[in-house]
Amino acid sequence: MNKFNFPTAAPNGEIARVLLAFLATAGLFYVNIMPALVDGLIEGLGFSNRDAGMVGSANVYGAALGAFAAVFVVKRINWRLAAVALLIGLIVIDFASMLLKNPPALIATRFLHGSVGGMLVGIGFAVISRTSEVDRTFGYLLTIQFGLGGLGLMFLPSLVPTYGTTALFMSLIAFSVVTLLMLPFLAEYPPREQTVLAAGHDGNKKFIALALLATFLFQAANMGVYAFAIGVGRHAQLDMNFISSALGVGAWIAIVGSVLVILMSTRFGRMWPVGIAIVMTAASIWALHFSNIKPGGWETSVYLWSNIVWGIGWAFIISYLLGMCSEFDTTGQMAALGGFASKMGLASGPAVAAFIVGDDNYGLLLDVSVVALALCLIAMVVPARVLDTR
Repeated sequence: MNKFNFPTAAPNGEIARVLLAFLATAGLFYVNIMPALVDGLIEGLGFSNRDAGMVGSANVYGAALGAFAAVFVVKRINWRLAAVALLIGLIVIDFASMLLKNPPALIATRFLHGSVGGMLVGIGFAVISRTSEVDRTFGYLLTIQFGLGGLGLMFLPSLVPTYGTTALFMSLIAFSVVTLLMLPFLAEYPPREQTVLAAGHDGNKKFIALALLATFLFQAANMGVYAFAIGVGRHAQLDMNFISSALGVGAWIAIVGSVLVILMSTRFGRMWPVGIAIVMTAASIWALHFSNIKPGGWETSVYLWSNIVWGIGWAFIISYLLGMCSEFDTTGQMAALGGFASKMGLASGPAVAAFIVGDDNYGLLLDVSVVALALCLIAMVVPARVLDTR
């Protein structure tokens, strides 16, 4: 029981991991429906590719700012009260976003939304770092993100022509409300006692820096393409209903990746599983060059299968990368800093992609993403090896 007299889930139990996953997802759920959001702004409000991409980027750059601020406060604040205030703030800003129709105002408002949400995610990551088997909790986080994100991608694009961008922002409000109702059932989660590795993290700054760099590069590479995934399909002259279905199915099947993390944890280490998964993810993104190939119908579409493999790899890899950042510290600061690196990547990807794509230059975008994933692989190896051997 907690001070609200609600029954609380066991701190390291499966129910608690699910509740914590919702908490850490609420401030950034728009990322999981980013293709629908970007395309909804283009189709529903007549935004250009660049304007719509910048709205998405502003949202995530704000999240990066909020996550960075969380690094300095997670050890000092009452995380539960802060989460309540931040969730209410997200609901209010999402309501305000429904009323805005021009790019500058929406960019500014979504930056504010991102700042509030980013702090919430940073706090959520910090609390998750205080659980046992952190990688597994992040696995639950990605399971929820891809599962509900897939649902959004399946249905939201078809609602925009009828309800406009209101449908997009109402889905975000609904998620925040549900998360708010879950908070009383979480335990207190005070900071854990320091482990030997965490106590010496000042001497491991280069390993932390490489883990953060790998996280940044991975998220930037993926989100840069993901934000324009609908455009990639349209450029290949695919039907919009097929594109939405492929993205939704890809997101749902991506849950396989996060479930593998839950089942495997660090039983096989981090370096080899993550390294192999990065290579497969890069290959699936490169294969999107051939999105127009459907030799035997939709079930053999390159676009569909690329999205499936890509989604599985994304859910699998980011769970481990965030877990790696968390393992260097037990107060939650490195977890929050990992959240900051993740948000910076998620924001920078669409921002750079918006300029690369220009007038439908999607091929170059795919190539740049593959190069970024190769750099991520190089950065990941050393910190993963250090954690595996220690």
